[in-house]
Amino acid sequence: MSDTFQPSVCPHDCPSVCALEVEKRPDGRLGKVRGSQRNPFTAGVICAKVARYHERFHHPERLMHPLRRKGPKGSGAFERISWDDALDEIARNLQRVSRRHGPEAVWPYWYAGTMGLVQRDGINRLTHALGYSRFKSTICVMLSDTGFKAGHRKRWGVPALEIAQHSDLVVVWGCNPVHTHVNMMTHIARARKERGAKLVVVDPYRSATAEQADLHLDLRPGTDGALACAVMHVLFREGMADRDYLARMSDVPAELEAHLESRTPEWASAITGLPVATIEEFARLYGGTKRAFLRLGYGFTRQRNGAAAMHAASCLPVVTGAWQHAGGGALYNFGELYRWDKTLIEGLDAVDPAVRVLDQSRIGPILAGDADALEGGGPVHALLIQNTNPMCVAPDLGKVHEGFAREDLFVAVHEQFMTDTARMADIVLPATMFLEHDDIYQAAAHSRIQIARKIFEPQGECRSNHEVITGLARRLGAAHPGFAMSEWELIDDLCRRSGWPDATTIFEAGGWDVVPDFATAHHLEGFPTPDGRFRFKPDWASLGPWHAKMPVLPDHLALIDEVSQQKPFRLVAAPARQFLNSTFTEMPTSQKREGRPTAFLHPEVMAQFGLAEGAAVRLGNERGSVTLHAAPREGQHRDTIVVESIWPNRHWKGGIGINLLLGADPAPPNGGAAVHDTAVWLEAVQDRDAATQAAPGLERAPA
Repeated sequence: MSDTFQPSVCPHDCPSVCALEVEKRPDGRLGKVRGSQRNPFTAGVICAKVARYHERFHHPERLMHPLRRKGPKGSGAFERISWDDALDEIARNLQRVSRRHGPEAVWPYWYAGTMGLVQRDGINRLTHALGYSRFKSTICVMLSDTGFKAGHRKRWGVPALEIAQHSDLVVVWGCNPVHTHVNMMTHIARARKERGAKLVVVDPYRSATAEQADLHLDLRPGTDGALACAVMHVLFREGMADRDYLARMSDVPAELEAHLESRTPEWASAITGLPVATIEEFARLYGGTKRAFLRLGYGFTRQRNGAAAMHAASCLPVVTGAWQHAGGGALYNFGELYRWDKTLIEGLDAVDPAVRVLDQSRIGPILAGDADALEGGGPVHALLIQNTNPMCVAPDLGKVHEGFAREDLFVAVHEQFMTDTARMADIVLPATMFLEHDDIYQAAAHSRIQIARKIFEPQGECRSNHEVITGLARRLGAAHPGFAMSEWELIDDLCRRSGWPDATTIFEAGGWDVVPDFATAHHLEGFPTPDGRFRFKPDWASLGPWHAKMPVLPDHLALIDEVSQQKPFRLVAAPARQFLNSTFTEMPTSQKREGRPTAFLHPEVMAQFGLAEGAAVRLGNERGSVTLHAAPREGQHRDTIVVESIWPNRHWKGGIGINLLLGADPAPPNGGAAVHDTAVWLEAVQDRDAATQAAPGLERAPA
């Protein structure tokens, strides 16, 4: 690495958590950002949007100073104030709300704008120290985590590096790594080139990843459990199940086989919309390949039956015994191998279990005063928000917008840009970016601890999340040792108390791999369940309060928002390639490549409604409607509509985006946002100009 390039780590909400090399130019500005070879998963490859990070880092609209609202809520009218005035005003309002309504009327609200453990999670220390309403993280991985842990109990799997070295088949189930973690595609491409490996993609639409597949199974959204069961039926029927492995390593293989006798490909075809021959082709390919690597994504679990679907899909490598072989088995998430003790970062020693826990995915119903969502307590009267943009990304967006407009709701937002949420704030604070503070990172798609040091001094008056939380703690009288520690001291404490080397050792080594050995990664000596056996029959009662709805054995759980005469289409709000939730939406190059909000429809649906490409259409349900442009897309069912998002609200007619249509009811057994589980109606709009438009002066460009 040259003197002008320094090591860093990508902080964004992506499974890859890439190791970076960052150019600090002689003029002090950010130059090139490239992938580093020091992390073998990154392997020198990063996504195009992070490679253009200078565009975001030096963006002219980046927030630089604290602001106080001086006009009506949402007007965008603010005045510049000092940091002391801003923090004092926030503290006064949080104290006012606590005195008048009790501390649970304050809800610190956060999420994954940064994945650094110090900057992201430190807000919980303030929550716990002051008895504010606690935060239940559900919007992204609650359903997938619960479903995977149902069988395995803990989350880890086979390192992706084995793909290129050993895998003969890679199945990407319910994710689109070309858009969402391009490094996975690097290792898949090597396996295909060097080993002749086959790629199968299970996805409701022909995503950029599916376009590269040898076999694409374009099932109907929310029917993955049925497909998994039919595949297992064929595996048992045609002698491709490893009965010796099942007897040693699973709980009820005979009961599972009997259960699956009726889950035939014909049964699954009627549910999934896939031809029987396609289901059987996939089953025989999978069952006939010992070195079969199953990459389980998050997307297919974002249904009301998502936890059941994840459990069913995760059963496949157990039935075939693929876990025994190099390059075989599955990868969902390495989370449990990090074994973090975040006592000081999160203030876990100050938690009062009597304080209510509010579900982040239900922020709309919570702010609207829904008694169930409020867990029987009183209304929320103050929000302190870091790292997230619920006015754009939360489900049931109509209720979210109504809630933020409440005059009795005080809102403070710590942000990098004037997001939809920041525009609704009473106080806006300017936040550092990852190159301007220290932090430590874990990943989902690889097993490496990584630490990044500050490279640039903060621009303008930007301050880190940690600085804001400690500044508020002093004003609010919150007592905890973590408030007196620096970012680096918290990182070092986390490493040491979690049983890893000290922070300096990990940083200087370029990271630290947490996978202990091949046998552990492949569960050769048993799964991390009490008896070492995989659970085909999960203890759902231990995983959440709504367990009564869950199937006893792997199955299709018919809980989805199914099509009807009134709502004949199913909507998938999939991730866009150039955006990451609402991050990167401010970059002109990202906007140009995405063009405008678009509904991808089956060509037969385009013809049925008399639609030419670019025609205006309206999608709606009981929550409202949105207007956007239509485009044809092969490789999805007639009743499937895909909208790649998330565009800021200003790009939508009426000022509210696609999440207006998404429900916020908690999915069983333990909650989770069913953001791909939405039935809608469709109608043509005669006035083409009535739909959304590209950003001013931008036309769609090739990706």
